[in-house]
Amino acid sequence: MIRKLLLGDEAIALGAVNAGLSGVYAYPGTPSTEITEFIQGNMLARQRGLHSRWCTNEKTAMEAALGMSYAGKRALVCMKHVGMNVCADAFVNSAVTGVNGGLVVLAADDPSMHSSQNEQDSRFYGKFAMIPVFEPSNQQECYDMMARAFDLSEALKLPVLMRVVTRLAHSRAAVVIGDVRDENPLCPDTGKHWVLLPAIARRQYQSLIDKQASICLAAEQAAVVDASTEKCNLGIVACGIAYNYVKECRTSHPVLKISQYPTPKDAIRKFAAHCEALLVVEDGQPFVEEQIPALLGTDYPVKGRLTGDLPRTGELTPDAVALALGKSVVGILPAAKNLAARPPQLCQGCGHRDVYAALNEVLADYPESRVFGDIGCYTLGALPPFKSIDSTVDMGASITMAKGAADAGVFPAVAVIGDSTFTHSGMTGLLDAVNENANIVVVISDNLTTGMTGGQDSAGTNKFEAICLGLGVDADHVRVVVPLPKNMPEITRIIREEIEYKGVSVIIPRRECMQTLQRKLRQKK
Repeated sequence: MIRKLLLGDEAIALGAVNAGLSGVYAYPGTPSTEITEFIQGNMLARQRGLHSRWCTNEKTAMEAALGMSYAGKRALVCMKHVGMNVCADAFVNSAVTGVNGGLVVLAADDPSMHSSQNEQDSRFYGKFAMIPVFEPSNQQECYDMMARAFDLSEALKLPVLMRVVTRLAHSRAAVVIGDVRDENPLCPDTGKHWVLLPAIARRQYQSLIDKQASICLAAEQAAVVDASTEKCNLGIVACGIAYNYVKECRTSHPVLKISQYPTPKDAIRKFAAHCEALLVVEDGQPFVEEQIPALLGTDYPVKGRLTGDLPRTGELTPDAVALALGKSVVGILPAAKNLAARPPQLCQGCGHRDVYAALNEVLADYPESRVFGDIGCYTLGALPPFKSIDSTVDMGASITMAKGAADAGVFPAVAVIGDSTFTHSGMTGLLDAVNENANIVVVISDNLTTGMTGGQDSAGTNKFEAICLGLGVDADHVRVVVPLPKNMPEITRIIREEIEYKGVSVIIPRRECMQTLQRKLRQKK
């Protein structure tokens, strides 16, 4: 028996490789990034020649994985929760086409928004697409469920969604490693069900409906009651990692553990029959809690996030569960007072700093200016000392929001976007701007890497000028600068020139990320 100390992300990765994985497709995003990184460094994956390159965005990742599944191979797609929004078109339609080789979509949710712009529960996507959803409670289950998920995917010919949260993805535990399975042979599908013309799609949708009984049965069989079901005043329904928090409270209340969805309705009904009330403990949104009144009636007492017994926002904690169970919580430190805030900042020497310094200097002469930011480490430019950014919404929104603001009369309208974010979601927005010759300045701050998530390759490195020219930006208004203090006169002059140009301008400040540069220098020693 082999035991390894693994992060939840690493357990997922190793479980997938050992389950016969042939390809992982992902866009880096905390807390999912370590899954793909682990596979890229895994010896067995390298020996197999397992495909593990980063994709341009989550939609392309989902579609490429679907192509590998079409060929009969097992594929894994990894992303953080907001990536589900990006890949939703392909994800939902993959439930209609069905799969050939096993296909697992891993969504890593981020309650409390440790590194995200929203709280979002990916279980709703699984319910929306009507496919099986797995939710492990610990690192061992992360490992074990990968094989089960791939097997179920191939048995039902459907993709399977696995959902984890930050606390599970980024904590370690000992994991018992099981047997290693060979890859599937190459066996491309020959069925016409992949062609979603309306006539075919209608048949496929009916097939998806017909599979619901099997999907529900699998979820019912996975539900476990871990204590006596004798009559009690309170029963606990615990989902995923919340099961661990309940066990830490050492409660005597019976617990129904849910680790697979659709929500096991029969298991809940049987469990509730022995309890006078239920406490639903789940990390994320009240996914199960919202469904229970329809099962048990609105008169049945159900406690949880919706009732205020558990916090409505933020990630769940053992202390929050203990308080909901009426236990005293010892050891909570009082909130620190009179301590100066220490918000995150751009690294010293970062090229983004020089970009914002130049923008601030120029835009001081344009009091009506607005700067539309984007997702990445450069988003920190919204904080002191720069305070340069007026909006940040989602990947790629900077360019299209700047265009919309310019359409409304805002001048100057400036978009600041990173290199990886530009190829992820910014190129189409730039094409919209070119097609209307919008009066905007787009700053593609190129640090030659995906800096926010640890220095992964950026899809557009050394291609940005060509991309902008190909999209139709006038060659005279695609300007490249080196963001260094000594170049500040040149940079500010170029920004002023492009602001006064009535049309689409692109400025590309290019200098390597300090973190990746330092890693390269250390490797050379």
